[in-house]
Parts: sequence; C-alpha cells; structure tokens
Amino acid sequence: MGDRPAGPVASRTAARRPLMNGVLDALGGLPLFLTAPLYRRRHLRWGATDAEVVAPMPGDERVPRASFNATRAITIAAPPEAVWPWIVQMGYKRAGFYTYALLDNAGYESADAVLPEYQSLQVGDWMPMAEKVSETTAFRVAAFAENEWLLWSKPDSTWSWTLAPLPDGGTRLVTRLKQRYQWERPAMAFFTLVLLEFGDFPMMRRVLRGIRERAERRGAGADSAPRG
Repeated sequence: MGDRPAGPVASRTAARRPLMNGVLDALGGLPLFLTAPLYRRRHLRWGATDAEVVAPMPGDERVPRASFNATRAITIAAPPEAVWPWIVQMGYKRAGFYTYALLDNAGYESADAVLPEYQSLQVGDWMPMAEKVSETTAFRVAAFAENEWLLWSKPDSTWSWTLAPLPDGGTRLVTRLKQRYQWERPAMAFFTLVLLEFGDFPMMRRVLRGIRERAERRGAGADSAPRG
C-alpha cells in the first residue's frame, strides 16, 4: 500500500560499522564537503554529458524554479534490470544509500545484497531520508517504469532516475535532483542550502559509485560476496 511504513532495518543492513571506522570514513570525504561550493558548476553535472544535462527528466515540471538543479551520471557494466533493484530499495534503514554510513544511515552499513522486501515498488511508497517519516523528511514514489525510470517527489523537491541500455549490454544511469529553497522559511532554507551546497555532491558521487559496484558485482555472479 502507498502508506505502508518503511519497516524495520533489514537483517542484511543491521550491522553497524564500528564508530571509529565510520568517523574515519566520513573524515576521508571532508575535503569534498568543504570545497564543494568552489566547483559548484562542475559538480552539478558530474559525469553527465551536455545532452544529458539539458534533456528532460521525469518530474522536471514539478519544481519549475529550482534553486538547486543537479544532473549526474555514470556508466555501469550491467544491464538495467541488474541496476534497478539497488535503486528501488534505497532509503534510511532500508538498504541505505551506499555512501557514508555514519552520515546517511544512522551508522548502519548499506546493503550488499538485493532485499526482496523492498522490491515491490508502488506509487505512494515512502523513501525515507531520516528516522521520522514526513513530507519534509522523506520522498514518495511519484511514478516509475520498471527498469527504465523512477521519480521520487516531495512538495519542494524531486529526485529522478533514468536507466538507458547500452549496445554493449551496460547501462547509462542518470539522476537529477531538483530542490526549491523555501526562502519564506529562512531557517529551513538555510539548513537545506548548507545540506545541498556542501553535502550533496560528495554523497551523490558515492551513491552512484556504490550502485555501480554492487550492480557490476551482481552481474558477475557475486551478489552476496563481502566487500573488500
């Protein structure tokens, strides 16, 4: 159902990373966080071609005057059907986000396996970003075409994905995040601005690389192998 809860932490994501390891991992990305505004024009289109940056994406019309508009892309040596499951199961205390565990998933490691309990996608489902699920702390599934594209939406933001098959059997994965800063609510606008302008690129680069790593490993027949 569209209002079903996110559910408990799945067994394969329940292990917490040791605190010191999580801190060191996050500190390793600190230079990217601190310097992100200095190369904003480049990181807003990390990995994307000129054509991908200007191409329409699902849900663009929902945030027509976005304060933050980032299109990123990556090529994955696995077909769309091997990439799709890793995207649809994302979420706080679901599969995580394949990035800094300390920062994005309460210290829990992101899933290294496809979790069947999060694969039955329905319009209206929550994609939580924090412990408390609400219209401001979680996206909802707005629309999708399995193995082709997915749109998550909030009142002032959209997060869309497209998966294009490549002639060699791989996938071109493109994602776009659009956000309107709520200047009518200064405190909220400031928090969102800092979060996105400093934190979005380091996190999203890691998300995309995390999806690629898992999809390619699964395609090679080692979906359940431990990470090195």
